[in-house]
Amino acid sequence: MTVARAEVLAPDRLDVMYHSYDGGGATIDGPSILVRKNIGTNVAVSANYYVDMVSSASIDVLATASEYSEERTEYSVGTEFLHDRTIIRAGYTSSDENDYQAQTGSVSISQAFFGDLTTLTFGVSYGEDVVGQNGNPEFEEEVRRRRYQVNLSQILTKSLIAAVNVESAVDEGFLNNPYRQVRYLDPNAAQGYSYQREIYPETRNSDAASLRAIYYLPYRASLRADYRYYEDSWGIEADNWELRYTHPWGQRWLFELKYRNYQQSAADFYSDLFPYRDAQNFMARDKELSDYTSDNIGLGITYNVPEKWLWVFEKSTVNLYWDHFQFDYQSFRNVLDTEAAPGEEPFYNFDANVIRFYFSFWY
Repeated sequence: MTVARAEVLAPDRLDVMYHSYDGGGATIDGPSILVRKNIGTNVAVSANYYVDMVSSASIDVLATASEYSEERTEYSVGTEFLHDRTIIRAGYTSSDENDYQAQTGSVSISQAFFGDLTTLTFGVSYGEDVVGQNGNPEFEEEVRRRRYQVNLSQILTKSLIAAVNVESAVDEGFLNNPYRQVRYLDPNAAQGYSYQREIYPETRNSDAASLRAIYYLPYRASLRADYRYYEDSWGIEADNWELRYTHPWGQRWLFELKYRNYQQSAADFYSDLFPYRDAQNFMARDKELSDYTSDNIGLGITYNVPEKWLWVFEKSTVNLYWDHFQFDYQSFRNVLDTEAAPGEEPFYNFDANVIRFYFSFWY
């Protein structure tokens, strides 16, 4: 006998979160609220409110400017439509800060096949950003972003799920930071070098492919492995891998442990110290475009709240996640070390901590 099956929408949910990042002289924190509601059995809507309060005295800021503070507010809405084994999703996100505005629309379609063992998803998004500059009301540049994605997930056995994802992106417009500068050798300067504004290409094409596998262990635990490879038209090649282990304890607790490694090569037009002013058509000194590696260790705890404590909800959880990052740069130097000669400063490195504390409620 053949049993007909169909996709179902995720249940109604409310998430209330506080997030915090601290590292490299920058502090970012703020709240986030996510609400999801099903309308009947075929339509769902969601809305998210997210705030970043930024205080930065990073090495880039201290080298050429003063510490600053700003706030970014993001709103997003989404909807899902379910028909049999097909789910169509659409979303819109708006982000606003005093010198940067961004708007992004997205749509995707997922189709389940072969008794719901295989799911194929196609997605596309388009964004338009407006770049400003504090203290210069006449400065205004545009950025256009397009993203294309294909994802194939497959249930291989009753204990093993695997997924392959391919992404392609095209960015056009003003792609650099209006405040960031490059340095070049200048024998007339007291410190032996001077600064000028970065100059980037106006297009960037990138492609990425990733593989994920999740294996469910007999005692309700799971082991997950991820690998991703990335390359773009600026000459950057990067890959990362991650291992994650999830373990239940009793009926209320869930623990998670993960390790992630990331490494990348530098952009073709990146240099920590250019030989002279206007040395190239394109020039960058953003440390995120340099050669660097990062290691990440993460811990997570989830507690299922007894129903009698919050009886108005079907299910409630309290969640705490902590991630520790270590960044090591192989071609970006610490210019705050004024005792070393230009180009001989020690390479820069720093640690960062990310905390996410949130409540989830199903209703």
